[in-house]
Amino acid sequence: MSLPIVRFVGIHKTFDGIQRVVENLDLDIERGEFLTLLGPSGSGKTTTLMMLAGFETPTAGEILLDGKPLSHKPPYQRDIGMVFQNYALFPHMTVAENIGFPLSVRGIPRADLAARVERALDMVQLAGFGSRRPAQLSGGQQQRIAVARALVFEPKLILMDEPLGALDKQLREQMQFEIRHLHQRLGVTMIYVTHDQTEALTMSDRIAVFHRGRVQQLDTPERIYESPCNAFVARFIGENNRFDGRLDSVTDGGCTIRLAGDARIRGSLAEAVPPGSPLTVSLRPERVQIRVAEPTIGVDGCSLAGVLREIIYLGDHVRARVALPGNEGFMVKRPISEARALPEIGAAVEVVWEPAHCRAFARDDDAGGPGGST
Repeated sequence: MSLPIVRFVGIHKTFDGIQRVVENLDLDIERGEFLTLLGPSGSGKTTTLMMLAGFETPTAGEILLDGKPLSHKPPYQRDIGMVFQNYALFPHMTVAENIGFPLSVRGIPRADLAARVERALDMVQLAGFGSRRPAQLSGGQQQRIAVARALVFEPKLILMDEPLGALDKQLREQMQFEIRHLHQRLGVTMIYVTHDQTEALTMSDRIAVFHRGRVQQLDTPERIYESPCNAFVARFIGENNRFDGRLDSVTDGGCTIRLAGDARIRGSLAEAVPPGSPLTVSLRPERVQIRVAEPTIGVDGCSLAGVLREIIYLGDHVRARVALPGNEGFMVKRPISEARALPEIGAAVEVVWEPAHCRAFARDDDAGGPGGST
């Protein structure tokens, strides 16, 4: 197995000597992968990126690039390309001069510089734009120029700090795929910071979910979404219906959870806790079926009875809001092809699930209150 291209070893970072913005970070980044650092504001993800870039210094620990310490290297000696949220293009320079700037400060001969600028423009599909100024470009084109400038000197790493934040939704989604395809073509290692979970799921080989300065889970997008390791990750990634309860019993491959009102449901336990422990239970809206209530309520502990209060049309799918005891906002997400089969509003219904999709975690006050959807 090849040596990780980047290693964070025992990294701590504090700005005031008291509160740690990044705490005890050990993280290996594989050569050629697209790794996203994902988390809410203040979680430590951007500080981690800035320490790797050289714009911040770790309070303790070491960062290694290709096995060599980076602590005493200034940013321009780290062989790292950077793309910022505001693109940081020089307005008085042409596109070609902007892209060629990292080469000129490295003393690359003019003839070679021009050829490499043209290759970089080709990479981002903007050949022929070299003579324009940044103000003559759209937001998406400026973002591509910023990427080309980061690529032009063929760095070992490309770091991106929320580079799509200033774009509208449609262009943002288009650029997600373009950056992903560019990464696949070039094979360069990319480390991407965002607070947008959809962006992370779309683009990444792996995702590191940050919270309070620590990596909560490091895994593939599919496992992060389908098998979150704790209540925070479950809440932060995707939508959830949530319940509070207590662990009643554990069986092979599952558990029974006692909810408020003494209802018992079946699910899967994501982490080991003793019986009686307080739990947060998460159910994805798309993993739940809805049907007219039957005389005998309950499907082996995998259903709850309620009343269908609302159906919301959203083009490719519908959302049905079901009022359950203690939870007026339980949501069910179904494809549009099933919309006509839904019961009438006001009908007594059951919501039904598979135990594997009902995930139970040790209760975390940061993971939200009782009931509801996020």
